Amino acid sequence: MNYFKLARTPLFAGTTEEEIKQMLTCLKAVERNYKKGETIYCAGDVTTEIGLVLSGSVLIENVDAWGNCSVLDKVGEGRIFAESYACVPGERLMVNVTAQEPAGILFLDVTKMLQICPNACSYHQKLLKNLLSVSARKNLRLSRRIFNTSSKSIRGRLLSYLSYESMQHAGSEFDISYNRQQLADYLSVDRSALSKELGKMQKEGLIRVERNHFCILKTPEL
Repeated sequence: MNYFKLARTPLFAGTTEEEIKQMLTCLKAVERNYKKGETIYCAGDVTTEIGLVLSGSVLIENVDAWGNCSVLDKVGEGRIFAESYACVPGERLMVNVTAQEPAGILFLDVTKMLQICPNACSYHQKLLKNLLSVSARKNLRLSRRIFNTSSKSIRGRLLSYLSYESMQHAGSEFDISYNRQQLADYLSVDRSALSKELGKMQKEGLIRVERNHFCILKTPEL
C-alpha cells in the first residue's frame, strides 16, 4: 500500500502516513484489482463500502430498460465513488460501476466512519470533514452535467460542455477525458449525430477537433 500516495488524495487530505495506516485498519480496508470492462457494482446492489480509485479509472453509468447507456461520471485516480449509497443503509444503486481500464480500488467501510471510533482516533473527524467536502464537489459535477445537457440541441450541449472545459483549462485548446462514444453518452445524444455536429462546427470554423483534442477557434453568433 502506497501510504504516501494516499495522503495526497482528497479523502485523506491533512493526515499523515502513520495515521492512514491506523485508519485503514479501523475502516476494514480491502484492496481489489479489476480488468478493463469488469463490473465493480451493478444497479440494484447494496453496499456499505466507499471505493477509492488507487490506479486506473472507473465509469459511472446508467442503463435503462431498453439498453440505452448514459455516462454520469468518470472517476479517476484519487477519487471516490458509491459514497452516497454507502451512507444510506439498504439503498440500492441506480447505476453500474465498471473499470474503464485496469484499475486498483481500495474499499472502505463507511459505517466505521459514521460511528464513534472505539480507538478514539484523533483524525476521525478530519476524515468525515474530507468525505463531506468530496461529496459536495461530486454534487457540483452532477449539477454541471445537468447544466450541460439542458439544451435541446446537440450543438447547444456541445457548446456548453466545451465552454466549461475551456474555462477549466484556462485556454481555448485542451484535451477532454472522454472518447467519442463516452462524450455522446455523457451528453445523452446519439454518437453519429454528435460526430456529424462536430463536423459541421469544424466546417463553420468554430472548432478544430482531432480525437479528444479540441481547439475553440471562435465564438458562435447567437
